[in-house]
Amino acid sequence: MKTKAVRMYGMDDLRLEEFDLPEIKEDEILVKVMSDSICMSTYKLVKQGKKHKRAPQNIDTNPIIIGHEFAGDIVAVGNKWRDEFKPGEKFALQPALNYKGSLASPGYSYEFFGGACTYCVIPHEVMELGCLLHYEGESYFEASLGEPMSCVIGGYHANYHTNKRNYNHAMGTKEDGNILILGGCGPMGLGAVSYGLQFENKPKRIVVTDVNDDKLARAKEVIPPALGEERGIELLYVNTAAMAEPVEELMAITEGHGYDDVFVYVPIREVAELADKVLAFDGCMNFFAGPTDNQFKAEINLYNAHYTSTHILGTTGGNTDDLKEANRLAAAGKIDIAVMVTHVGGIDSIADATMNLPSIPGGKKLTYTQFDMPLTAIDDFEELGKTDPLFQKLDEACKRHKGLWNTEAERILFEHYGVK
Repeated sequence: MKTKAVRMYGMDDLRLEEFDLPEIKEDEILVKVMSDSICMSTYKLVKQGKKHKRAPQNIDTNPIIIGHEFAGDIVAVGNKWRDEFKPGEKFALQPALNYKGSLASPGYSYEFFGGACTYCVIPHEVMELGCLLHYEGESYFEASLGEPMSCVIGGYHANYHTNKRNYNHAMGTKEDGNILILGGCGPMGLGAVSYGLQFENKPKRIVVTDVNDDKLARAKEVIPPALGEERGIELLYVNTAAMAEPVEELMAITEGHGYDDVFVYVPIREVAELADKVLAFDGCMNFFAGPTDNQFKAEINLYNAHYTSTHILGTTGGNTDDLKEANRLAAAGKIDIAVMVTHVGGIDSIADATMNLPSIPGGKKLTYTQFDMPLTAIDDFEELGKTDPLFQKLDEACKRHKGLWNTEAERILFEHYGVK
């Protein structure tokens, strides 16, 4: 079978090409990819090429398919898995394989397995690890975004707290505590806000910071403080750039208590150091943001670590249980994954969008791989809709959903491009 895919041949070398897939083996599965959202991790891969720890050394002759946040339909199933998977059913995927100690992962390491394509082959290790998941949700985009949301969920579960009575760690963010999400108005940060409002360890307060008033305004619009109030949680958005004394003013919000859980969503030294300064007794700081500099450092107060039990961890990725939770909550309407998405495009937009990801404003770039379409901001739908009936329909659909991407809009795209 032929597939069309965005392949990486080396540093800054992405190419959209058509080529033949091999016949699947008895322990493999052929899938049709419908949606693939673009991750900043893929940008980092492309900027490093062979130097990236997950990239094979022979990509110049055996290029890999990029993209790891994808979902679609199962087309054909090898004999080994016919009792578990059926052609025609939807799938979601956990890309963090860790198979027998290997760093190989879809979107980084495989010639015929990745998300930026029309069709690909799921290898045997994915099924053996339980990383190919049945998906019963209505939309494909929510399954694609389940992967980044699973990273957010993993962060909440990985945080921990101690006590002076024994050495048992209480896992998760502190119940009835103060949560601070620094740099929280980007796509992942908004996912963290949405999840935090329904996490089982219900916090007293969630404070979200940014230094951009436009991003703060959008965050308030898509996840309004009133939603937190409905759930008995105080939700505040603040601009730390407008604060004369950020540490003192952030502490004042908590009546001097400090923050029990702080998530750092931007890899900036000053932000990491601010996080450390506002930790409460037994406060947990999660350095979530992944820096590109492998020598990235910040100063941490070890006096507080000793006397007030502050502690630091970092999380990257989520596990399969986190992904299942993300898909379940999205399907139930308990989290709104669409808050992450600001742009939509087709397979022909993936290479350019990936190469220029840091310079494209907004949140997640969601792509549909079965057709060509320029990468387009949702905010531009209205203007484009004045002359293009497709964008008029998309704009109307998004406006019916708080200006967010949604299942109705996805269906409109599929109908327009004849995707079944």
